Order: sequence, then C-alpha cells, then structure tokens
Amino acid sequence: MPPTGFEENQQCMDVNALLLDYRVAFEQAPVGLVLSRNRLMIDCNRELLAIFRAEREQVVGRSFEVLYPTADEFERTGMRIVASLDGRGRYADERVMKRLGGARAGELFWCRVSGRALQPSEPHAAGIWTFEDLSARRVLKAEFTAREREIAALLVDGATSKRIGRQLAISPRTVDVYRARLMRKLGVSTTVELVNRLLNG
Repeated sequence: MPPTGFEENQQCMDVNALLLDYRVAFEQAPVGLVLSRNRLMIDCNRELLAIFRAEREQVVGRSFEVLYPTADEFERTGMRIVASLDGRGRYADERVMKRLGGARAGELFWCRVSGRALQPSEPHAAGIWTFEDLSARRVLKAEFTAREREIAALLVDGATSKRIGRQLAISPRTVDVYRARLMRKLGVSTTVELVNRLLNG
C-alpha cells in the first residue's frame, strides 16, 4: 500500500530532523572539522575557524595550502598522505600549520591532523579531516626551516632516520644532519632530549 500524504510528510520531517542533527553535531564538534574534495576545503565547522583565526571565506572553497607555512610543505604533506594511508584510508600526524587572521595572522603552531580518504584508491578525491590545536602544550619557540619542521614532526611520531628518509625521499644521512641542526637550535645533546623539547616546548 503506497504511503499516505501524512506518512510522506512525516518521512520528510524525519529526514530534515536527521540532517539538522548532523549539522549541529558538525558545527559543535570539539575539534576542527573539514570536508574536502581534491584538496579543496568544501565545508568546515566553527572550531576549525577558531583554531586558524579565520573567516569562513578564507577557508571554504580554498585549497588546504592556505593553512601551511609554505607551498612546499603543502605539496610534500600531500605526497606523504598518499604514501601512508592505511587500508581503510586513514591517516594521522602532527605538523606545523599557520594561522590566517587576527592579531596572530601568520603565526606557526603545532597541530594534530587526522582523518580519512573516502576512496582510499584516490586519496585526495574526498575526505573528512580533524584538526586539533596543540599550541597550549607544545610551543614552537625556535625558527625552523620548512624541512626542519617536517623532520621535527616525524621525530615526534617516533620515526627513525631511515623511515624519515623514505617518507621525505632524502637519505638517512641527510636526516641526521637536519636532526643535528635541530639539536643545536634547541640546545640539547640527545635525540631523546630533542623529542622532549619538541613535545613540551
């Protein structure tokens, strides 16, 4: 028996209520959320805008590149994501990103990024990504180059020189040179001290 007008109306109301619930959850999430297509930010929530000190127009419809300190870091992170997705399309790391507006425009800060590609075979086609500002517990004090920032982020994740070299397409010896530079900049003498300083500011 086909649905009556009342039943059809009730189904439409249920769908609308469900969509409203999802939208409220998206907007009120305690982490920054972004929906993406081909590395463009299609939608974001309020927390993402607060983290990056951004207006909606600075983010929605724009490339993720605007959130990175340099274009090279944006490109290399994209390649790293493609190479490191797990079987379900998931990826996570900690990296240095850039605020967009307000008195702190251009400020670099540590950020935890995680999410998933909706089509693991096409990692950048569509995705859901979370962003968590780590600056309250991890301060970026020294001036690092783009490559030093990448290596610092991988060291924090516990990666070895060999693994970092593979991920960044450089030799393990080159990684060691960058590690030594980071140690000098932060005034430490061991890798353990370096990681502790990076983690604890």
